[in-house]
Amino acid sequence: MVSIEPQRYFAEKILGDRYQISCLVPEGQSPESYQPSPKQMIEVGRSVAYFQIGQIGFEQAWMASIKANNPAMKFYDLSRGFMLIEAPREEDEGKSPSHHGHHHHGGMDPHIWSSISGAKAISANILDAVRELDPENKSYYEANYQALMREIEQTGDTIRQLLSGLEGSAFIIYHPALTYFAQENGLLQLCIEMDGKEPSSAQLEALVETAKRYQAKTIFVQREFDQKNAEIIAQETGCDLRTINPLAYQWDQELIHIAKVLAHGQNND
Repeated sequence: MVSIEPQRYFAEKILGDRYQISCLVPEGQSPESYQPSPKQMIEVGRSVAYFQIGQIGFEQAWMASIKANNPAMKFYDLSRGFMLIEAPREEDEGKSPSHHGHHHHGGMDPHIWSSISGAKAISANILDAVRELDPENKSYYEANYQALMREIEQTGDTIRQLLSGLEGSAFIIYHPALTYFAQENGLLQLCIEMDGKEPSSAQLEALVETAKRYQAKTIFVQREFDQKNAEIIAQETGCDLRTINPLAYQWDQELIHIAKVLAHGQNND
């Protein structure tokens, strides 16, 4: 069992047909606030292991209960060993434009799968977990892991080529899902969401001014979140409004798509 679809992508690449991987948070639902159904909780109870992403709102709300109800299940944190970025509080607004407006009350940003280094950490933790779960077939998993590492490296190469020369440029996003992507590629992420809440008029005005100062060209929105304020900012700044899905199963294709959108936006200045 995993929490989100990108985890399922990495797990299936490594585990192959030896395990069935199920995902609790369906596509199109927010993993910050999703509540699993009773049927899903029964399915969790039938699982031999749970791969946590680490710090996401869904897990913070439900993991203690899942662990208490399934004492025999193995739990693995796929963010283990990865250097997480602290999520600023609302009162920190303006101090760090690259991480503008995070809201994860656990204090750390959970979106590690949005970076190449995060994908490698997730994959390495999956390999360690399955070596423990099924040591007799570890050579099978290790070969799959090496193939996945090559795919991740190729994805990183493509992204770096697309974003070459764009270091220091900014983009706007409703929910701060691309923190690690931005950091890894030298970009500035400006977020609309403030501490998990809709921004005030004053906060919107400040964000518009910041976006203009950094010459942002693109606003990313996700279908899990309201687009009203993003549309207002697009009108005020002239930015293109583009829909993305950082929770997509096809992790590599989505990150390359995001890089292409950013490259196109900056190159059409």
